[in-house]
Amino acid sequence: MSDTPVYPSFGVLLVDDELPWLRRLSMTLEGPGGLNHLVQCSDSRQVMDILAHQDIGVVLLDLTMPYLSGEQLLKQITAEYPHVSVIILSGMNQLETAVQCMRQGAFDYFVKTVDEERLVDGVLRAVRMVELEHENRAMQQHFFCDGLAFPEVFTPIVTDSPKLHRVFRYIEAVAPSRQPILITGESGVGKELIARAVHQLSQRTGPLVSVNVAGLDDNHFADTLFGHLRGAFTGADVERGGMVERAAEGTLFLDEIGDLSPASQVKLLRLLQEGEYYPLGSDQPKQMSARVVVSTHQDLDAQLAAGEFRRDLYYRLISHHVQIPPLRERKEDLSLLLDHFLEKAACQLGKKKPTPPPELAVFLATYSFPGNIRELEAMVNDAVSLHEGRVMSMKSFVERIGQTPPELDGPSVTAAQNPFATFAELPSLRQMGQLLVDEAMRRAEGNQSIAARLLGISQPALSKRLKTRPER
Repeated sequence: MSDTPVYPSFGVLLVDDELPWLRRLSMTLEGPGGLNHLVQCSDSRQVMDILAHQDIGVVLLDLTMPYLSGEQLLKQITAEYPHVSVIILSGMNQLETAVQCMRQGAFDYFVKTVDEERLVDGVLRAVRMVELEHENRAMQQHFFCDGLAFPEVFTPIVTDSPKLHRVFRYIEAVAPSRQPILITGESGVGKELIARAVHQLSQRTGPLVSVNVAGLDDNHFADTLFGHLRGAFTGADVERGGMVERAAEGTLFLDEIGDLSPASQVKLLRLLQEGEYYPLGSDQPKQMSARVVVSTHQDLDAQLAAGEFRRDLYYRLISHHVQIPPLRERKEDLSLLLDHFLEKAACQLGKKKPTPPPELAVFLATYSFPGNIRELEAMVNDAVSLHEGRVMSMKSFVERIGQTPPELDGPSVTAAQNPFATFAELPSLRQMGQLLVDEAMRRAEGNQSIAARLLGISQPALSKRLKTRPER
């Protein structure tokens, strides 16, 4: 049995009473079209029975056939199976008939003598349309369902965040698609873990191959992805396959896609558009069978506006978009991540897992974590390596956070962002000071040491302010 994956996931039904034409059409769609989930039917009376018992998404109907004509079948199919796309094929160029078929719900109309490339493009458009409809239905089912169908896939991602769980449901819905997936988020949020989850859920038979494209010039990018023939350039002593070939029937994950040079962006665009590539030194194209997932920490919208990223490539990549929220927007995960990294660091260092002080999670929640989860893990590793007693000291955490430049530890306020700009009457300094103290105590969950640090004052100074504030 062939290991070639079936595409598309639904069947494409070819209906024509002329067997030679049916065979020729099948070969055309299998070759240039890359479609191998084809069902042939030479008797128009069997079409409705096939639709009733098989998962068919697209039907190619000959217009003139014995028993039931293409027009008759078109009416029945659009009435009973409105989700099926129907393409009419005719031996004659009849404008009125074409218009009538389109009015009755046909997706497209082609004359049999049309250029093969145009016919294949039309069928592929219909296939993609049905795929999008399937994906939309799957997404609706996932979004209206509270749970995950495959929660085990996401176990490496430590979280209890509703925001991330919504992301997981979206990933479950779009993972089976053949379209690219764009993963965006700040550095350190776990984009590669999301790419691994996408790969697992796609159930593709090939491997996940990861390539960090940041810093690759155009030649290295082409060689890394497409490989080369022997003698293609100086030093190319042996033939080498590229990462696209290594990811065959699997997933090609391109990290830091926002750093690609303009020339490399063109090469990636052609790969996605044509589904084929040329190894360096070769004039024979190879077909890509990998699914492409890309990620970046860059703001692609800003790069588009600045002319640094191709708009046509952007719209190719954003078929499915996963935005991972930063750690500061899901601080409910801090306690879980702290416990996870404590256990992991203790295991790696051969130590007993330390017990963190109760106020540590509250203290960490006051910090913005510009380095996200990666920064938290580094903090925990450092603290555990220095830890000797039973209860962990907060000293190393306080020192590391205290060394962070002020512009990174929370957003700075410019004149245009002044919160008092819209006030008709300004509060007094005493009133504002009291409000700041109250908010700091709320964020610190009543811990004066943490609140004092948030305010940039000493704990005795904060204690004095708390004692002199009016009773409420």
